[in-house]
Amino acid sequence: MNNRLRLAATLGGLVLVALSLAACDNSPRPPGDTGVCYQYVTPQTGQHRFNVVSKSTPTLENCAATLEAMRIRFLMLGGNQTSITGAYQSKFIFVEQDGIFTADSLNGASYLALVRANDGRLVRPGAFRP
Repeated sequence: MNNRLRLAATLGGLVLVALSLAACDNSPRPPGDTGVCYQYVTPQTGQHRFNVVSKSTPTLENCAATLEAMRIRFLMLGGNQTSITGAYQSKFIFVEQDGIFTADSLNGASYLALVRANDGRLVRPGAFRP
């Protein structure tokens, strides 16, 4: 029984530490405006900005496709930025060469939203077999 109390106290302490670290998170929060797709940028000054890309975007996938088209246009114009960060309805969107990822915070865990098919299209995970 003594070991159980010690384990419970240790787990309780770990939970308190995790909660206090989460409370110290001062990373930017994505805007929650309905239907608005943003590009997230950090200029040289270090101040973050959310630039409106589209105001009538129905889904996160549509926002991701808009950001992907913007990424490709930048590359075609001679840019070297291979990834773009955006936001849609309180979610961050990370457009990478491997696919599209989404997260609740800028530095938190990200989840695969869309993958690239063999022909380069973005599709839902599991929608094709390699």
